[in-house]
Amino acid sequence: MALTVDIVGPDGVRWSGQASFVTAPAIGGSIGLYPAHEPFMAVLKAGNVAVDDLEGKRSLVPITGGFLSVYDDTITVIADSQDERGA
Repeated sequence: MALTVDIVGPDGVRWSGQASFVTAPAIGGSIGLYPAHEPFMAVLKAGNVAVDDLEGKRSLVPITGGFLSVYDDTITVIADSQDERGA
């Protein structure tokens, strides 16, 4: 099983593809997502969305906040903005 992940912001798509695990900085604390996770939505704070692809490579996508939704093994992150210098 795999997750389909799309991280988008005002400047376009930052990361898109298949993943085995994702972590995100929710306002209530960091969340970790594997395939078959229950559907939900979360408000995100500044930090890094970490995506482990199917080959085990981790990508860090810095955001300044936004929203995350999970449904049917699809994760969508709508970022307020991205900071190329890191979060």
